Amino acid sequence: MAGIMRERFVDVSTQLLDTHDRLAVLTADLTSALFDGARERHPDRVLNFGIREQLLISAAGGLALAGMRPIAHSFAPFLIERPFEQIKLDLNHQAVGAVLVSAGASYDISSSGRTHQSPGDVALLSTLPDWTIDVPGHADEAEAQLREAADGDGLVYLRLSNQSNAHAHGIADGRLHRGFRTLRQGTAAVVIAVGPLADAVLAATEGLDVTVLYAATVRPFDAVALRAAVADQREPAVVLVEPYLAGTSVPEVADALGDLSHRVLGLGVGRDELRNYGSPRQHAIAHGLDSAGLRRAVVGFLGQK
Repeated sequence: MAGIMRERFVDVSTQLLDTHDRLAVLTADLTSALFDGARERHPDRVLNFGIREQLLISAAGGLALAGMRPIAHSFAPFLIERPFEQIKLDLNHQAVGAVLVSAGASYDISSSGRTHQSPGDVALLSTLPDWTIDVPGHADEAEAQLREAADGDGLVYLRLSNQSNAHAHGIADGRLHRGFRTLRQGTAAVVIAVGPLADAVLAATEGLDVTVLYAATVRPFDAVALRAAVADQREPAVVLVEPYLAGTSVPEVADALGDLSHRVLGLGVGRDELRNYGSPRQHAIAHGLDSAGLRRAVVGFLGQK
């Protein structure tokens, strides 16, 4: 399963380069070799900048100013955290669009240590306006989101992961479903499952009287769907299950339900650093993001047995 989303990204981007004259792919060594064929056909639109991620983003901004549609790619900590100043100034401040495609997610590359972990990327990017943030839970969703981003002009962050759901919950009738999608209905609470954690959430909430909403896009946040889901609850209870920093979207829930008395629990990657390397599966368990840990948290929050 490892790398399936990234492989799909390479395949689809290579196809798009042949049909979209404005498109350019920028890498920082990561995955660069997989674009060798595309680079031979489009040497002026497939560019590798080495391990110089600040330059990667600045070059993306320059290409966008020149009318190109840049797709920049690296591991999440090197694509979002390291060059954040360039994202803020060379993309947002210049009012240009770009597509940033990361790999590694929060701890997919846990064996490489803290330098390759980025649970705070979505929270950090959420401090800037105008970003669409896609967190696909399946390669089919990632492909649909990438194709849509390539055709657009805005700012898009596509967060790829080695983790995957068994099915593409965000694809309905062969088309990408942009808003929250209802996977299960109940009355006691609403659980929002983001991206690759949907299957774990479904397993964790089996037999519980809860609605499960699925989100493959977290910015913009689908406040309309959330309000509709809690409409019959006297005091809405919302559980957010996100594959990055716990509580990242709690302010979005607060804004959506600001006129209602409500409770919210934000589950995700904890703030405390896990200093043992471990496997991604061990990290998920340690953060309570496996099905057993999620069930304990949800049941405790709802006060159910």
